[in-house]
Amino acid sequence: MPADLYEKTIRYEKLLAAALEKAVPSSIEASHMRAVADDYRRMADAYHKDGLHFLESEDYVNALASFSYGHAWLDAGAKLGVFDVDDDILFTI
Repeated sequence: MPADLYEKTIRYEKLLAAALEKAVPSSIEASHMRAVADDYRRMADAYHKDGLHFLESEDYVNALASFSYGHAWLDAGAKLGVFDVDDDILFTI
């Protein structure tokens, strides 16, 4: 079981890292929706950093949760339309 948890955690970290690269704000820089996109991205980035910390500490449960929450912020932003994404594997679009 621990090997499965570790492998899943690594897979989710890679998914979040890829999603962070692809989540490009879709709105005008000075708009309210751009501020929303920036907030969502900051949250996703913070969860990614937390997950990496937990991964280093071999706390795979919290690492997996952090990577999952981080990806959820980006996925919500993609669904809301604040990110311009075209990848229906990484995002629910």
